[in-house]
Amino acid sequence: MPKKELYMFAIGAGGQGMVYAMMSSYVSDYYVNVLQLPLVFVLLLMLLARVWDAINDPLMGMIADRHTTKWGKMKPYILFAAVPITILTILMYYAPEGLNKTELMVYSAFVYVFWGMFYTMADVPFWSMPNVLTPNAEERSQVISLGRTVNGVGSAVPEVLFFVAGLVLPGLLGTTGIEFYKQQYLIIALITVLIGMVFYVNTYFQVKERVVPPIRKRQPGEPSQLKRIFTCKPLMLVMLMGVLSSGRYMVQAAAVHVARYAFYIGPEITPGMSAAQKTELIAASVSSIKTIFQVCAIVGMFGAMLFMPVLMKKFDYKKIVITTCLLGFVASIFTTLIGWFTANLYACIPFVLISCIPLGVLNVISYAMIGDCLDYMELTTGFRDNGLGSACQGFVNKLGNAFATCGIILMYMFIGLEPEQMLSSDVIMAATELTRTQNFAMFSLVSIVPGISLLLCAIPMFFYPIAGKEKTRIIDALAEKRRAEGMAIE
Repeated sequence: MPKKELYMFAIGAGGQGMVYAMMSSYVSDYYVNVLQLPLVFVLLLMLLARVWDAINDPLMGMIADRHTTKWGKMKPYILFAAVPITILTILMYYAPEGLNKTELMVYSAFVYVFWGMFYTMADVPFWSMPNVLTPNAEERSQVISLGRTVNGVGSAVPEVLFFVAGLVLPGLLGTTGIEFYKQQYLIIALITVLIGMVFYVNTYFQVKERVVPPIRKRQPGEPSQLKRIFTCKPLMLVMLMGVLSSGRYMVQAAAVHVARYAFYIGPEITPGMSAAQKTELIAASVSSIKTIFQVCAIVGMFGAMLFMPVLMKKFDYKKIVITTCLLGFVASIFTTLIGWFTANLYACIPFVLISCIPLGVLNVISYAMIGDCLDYMELTTGFRDNGLGSACQGFVNKLGNAFATCGIILMYMFIGLEPEQMLSSDVIMAATELTRTQNFAMFSLVSIVPGISLLLCAIPMFFYPIAGKEKTRIIDALAEKRRAEGMAIE
């Protein structure tokens, strides 16, 4: 495929990363600390929305697999879903005036669930596209690797805006407490979604679908789409790896909570300070600490993603996953020990950085492994369910983010942290006013919890079969099968 298309797909992935990060990294903080919705409600909302995704994601995958429109097979959904996603992202961070707590919960649930539905409508086809852009396995890996890398870069944009907003907006807006954070989040959401969706939609006009296998009707006795997916052992192992690695999402999803309640950086906050002075100092501290974690993610996660094309050419995917996940687990142990014995954020930085390396690896390699699993499925069954395969990965990603958010909410409950007592127009408290145990408990969300998750996710990879000579055999046999069937690649 032409290099221009490779780069345009990557830019679109970057735009998607911006929009998704605006939701995944901040919605829990916004719902809990800004809208101050009941913790149990937020917990149930995240869980029930994922139950719906269990139906919605595979359904979208099957729709994409079974239909080819005059505009293309995967591309049109990106265009059709763009406007609803834009509107719903803005509404997610818009706090309507005059609603009571019950009405606000209904509003938030409606926006969150429908945002997830329209996002799925675009996300599943988008990450199915590498399979229809090129038939070459190495080139497909390159598309995925660059796309996921730029997607990660895009996800950092809201983080940069959050940092700048925390330093600049307190003086510009002149508001304090809850009102300040409502305005801060809405401004960040507006900038993020408007830029991100322009990049995302541009993909529709810039890439060409070349590998569109003819739709073959299932014959009597042949397995259904869902059965083909669930009986594909390699794919099930990749999905299990994804579920067990859910804790890795904590590093980004919980970072803002850790910034609020685990550490404070800045001048001493004294009892005589006004609410406006406290708001400005705490906002600056939260922005600075959140940025420290983001820099660690950029250097560790994105750095790893930049090297993935080279690593994926030289080593089996399973070896890369096992090695980096064990490295991340060891780093998380050091992070946890330093945090407990010294409470020194700066001393933790090198180990947080190392623990972010497997995040970048998993972000790229899971999609490449699913591509290999679809090759295996096409060779053994004659069907290639690109959309449904991508839906499996999309569902695992959203499930992981939901588990991360639920873990954060459960930690609030476990340590007895009441957001309404920490952040309001009358009472604004810094992390220094919590107990050391509460500080460390919040810090564990970005230290030992992700580490244990990385250790667990390496286990299924010991049983993953598509590696070495077996992978080469599958690729060669599939190419021969396609030639024998007269499948033309445009």
